[in-house]
Amino acid sequence: MQVIEFKEFGSPSQLHLAERPLPQADANSAIVRIEAASVNPSDLKNVAGRMSQTTLPRIPGRDYSGVVVDGPKKWIDRAVWGSGGDVGFTRDGTHAECIQVPVASLALKPERLSHVEAGAVGVTFVAAWCALVAYARLMHGETVAIFGATGGVGGAAVQIAKNLGARVIAINRAGSPASSPVVGLADVQLDSGDPELPSTLRSFNSGRGADVVLNTAGGSLFQVGLELLAHRGRQIEITSPPMRRVSMDLVDFYHNESQLFGVDSLKFDLTATARILEKLRPGFETGAYLPPMIADTIPLNHARNAYERVANGEHGRMVLKPH
Repeated sequence: MQVIEFKEFGSPSQLHLAERPLPQADANSAIVRIEAASVNPSDLKNVAGRMSQTTLPRIPGRDYSGVVVDGPKKWIDRAVWGSGGDVGFTRDGTHAECIQVPVASLALKPERLSHVEAGAVGVTFVAAWCALVAYARLMHGETVAIFGATGGVGGAAVQIAKNLGARVIAINRAGSPASSPVVGLADVQLDSGDPELPSTLRSFNSGRGADVVLNTAGGSLFQVGLELLAHRGRQIEITSPPMRRVSMDLVDFYHNESQLFGVDSLKFDLTATARILEKLRPGFETGAYLPPMIADTIPLNHARNAYERVANGEHGRMVLKPH
């Protein structure tokens, strides 16, 4: 089968089309023919050598949608989707014609989604679900402020929050892409560059801060996020760039009885992620959740181009089509 692999860390130029033997199913695994697999920023970081757990040589790729071609009889020819924090790092990933996955990780693809759409869901929606549902425990009627709401994780978070019955305040840089499918779903939209952002937010929220702040934009907004919190508010961080180290006023933090969470989707392997995708599937089947905006579908033999476009910050999802 054809795969994309890298044998050394570096730029996308390290990615090469290669031939590998077709993987074989065993008692605990199945073989999925990949129909679509998105390229995530973490895939780019992986190739660059920024993921310490990665062993070489490696096929990258975390998300996929495809069809089971070998394994338990009840799964043969079923359309499935998946993602995981182990795939592409400690086990070969999804940027290939086929992949071996644990039977326990098989999850039915939403019928409403095409393979291309389903293959772009995993990382973004799983991270958003973990942040808002598993960690922050966002409740109906609460207010959530989301930094980077037009991005992949931010856009997923807007939809999950609205589906939970929360009030959503989207906070983006001025000039953020207006083509995001979630623009208009938020109750309030604010500019992250507003020097009076905490006051502005409270003016739109009956004088209160946000019950939950989700920061998908990085460390530069860490302190601002804390200032947006209501009493006993929860802040969730999922990324550090451009600032790895941040400072905070500990007195203000404990007087406000704030809570701080870090979310790392890499900690969820294929099987753990499948359980989350099962919880998300009904929302996609009913249309409550919209799939990410697809920027382009790209043949596997042009994967390097897809990685370069992600590196250049092109908006929307790059999806590889192996077949």
